[in-house]
Amino acid sequence: MSLSHGILPGMPVICSQGKQFATVDHMEGSNQIKLTKDESGQHHFIPVSWVAATDNAEVTLNRPGDEVKRQWSTTPKPEQPNAYQ
Repeated sequence: MSLSHGILPGMPVICSQGKQFATVDHMEGSNQIKLTKDESGQHHFIPVSWVAATDNAEVTLNRPGDEVKRQWSTTPKPEQPNAYQ
């Protein structure tokens, strides 16, 4: 089972440094997480591939928060077709 099945709305998003910097709004397709709006009213999207674990009702990422903020997107990326379908 993929980690995305354990990602639920309202879960805190924790960077690899152990600090919460976002909250899950919902899953966007099967490979992206839409985060709740930040203080400026903007949603951000991150790929599920950045998730290291979904333990203790938290989503823990495999990179520091400053790196995530440099690389996240403000629009969802199109789903990539599964090569095994």
